[in-house]
Amino acid sequence: MRSHAQLLRGWRRDKYLWLLVSPVLIYYVVFHYIPMYGITIAFKDFTAVKGILGSPWVGMKWMNQFFDSMYFNRLFFNTLKLSVYSLLWGFPIPILFALLLNEVKDGLFKKVTQSVSYLPHFISIVVICGMILTFLSPSTGIVNMAIQAIGLEPINFMSESGWFRTIYIGSGIWQQFGWSSIIYIAAMASINPELYEASTCDGADRWKQMFHITLPGIFPTIMILLVLSFGSILSVGFEKIILLYNPTTYETADVISTYVYRRGLLGSEFSFGAAVSLFNSVINFVLLITFNWLSKKFTEVSLW
Repeated sequence: MRSHAQLLRGWRRDKYLWLLVSPVLIYYVVFHYIPMYGITIAFKDFTAVKGILGSPWVGMKWMNQFFDSMYFNRLFFNTLKLSVYSLLWGFPIPILFALLLNEVKDGLFKKVTQSVSYLPHFISIVVICGMILTFLSPSTGIVNMAIQAIGLEPINFMSESGWFRTIYIGSGIWQQFGWSSIIYIAAMASINPELYEASTCDGADRWKQMFHITLPGIFPTIMILLVLSFGSILSVGFEKIILLYNPTTYETADVISTYVYRRGLLGSEFSFGAAVSLFNSVINFVLLITFNWLSKKFTEVSLW
């Protein structure tokens, strides 16, 4: 066990490093750890007048109310489907894009392609949703104009629940695939070039090099990001959904986070909202632990 003198010497030696990371540490303590005390309202009948300490305990009342709700199945499975479909379609595309970009030898074309693919990430989600609503408008949208040009009837995409998941997932992939590919491109840059040279001498073409050198080289990165993705599988971004959905698409668009927003914040049922959000976080935590264990067991790659 380290003595106080050793700790003090370490502090003095690394004082500038501690100063450098202190804003981040302060941010997490103030905005992430201290507010965790507020989780207790999930087990209380919270009112602003009585405060957190004065509000009476009600145990699992709010969670049981959520589980017994007529909306529970719809909310849970909508959230799960949106997350799983987003992972199924959205996770491989940045990898594929990074692999293809790695094969491009024209430096200028490669840089331009990268820059163009990153741009949607920096567009506000409000602007993205406005673009989607404009492009898919049944009367003036460019998509429906193209549909009408080939002799078909226009489609009211934003009022048909069957189209919501496709629109949500497709726009999300377009917005994030370029930015998500950065980490894979960085991982490829760390692969020893001598491996490619040796494989060329052995007669391997570019496809064989991709499958036998590049992919194995970035495999640990892929698994780490996949485990992290499973750890947030029920955390669907509600901002985008709120901007796109309406009562006619609740059947496929309404998820746990939007229900918490409507009932917990707009309806001022803060204890209920906290209880449902806590349930969501616990499920994500369990999934993270489970898939990290599976990854460590079968691939020997894990977060810890």
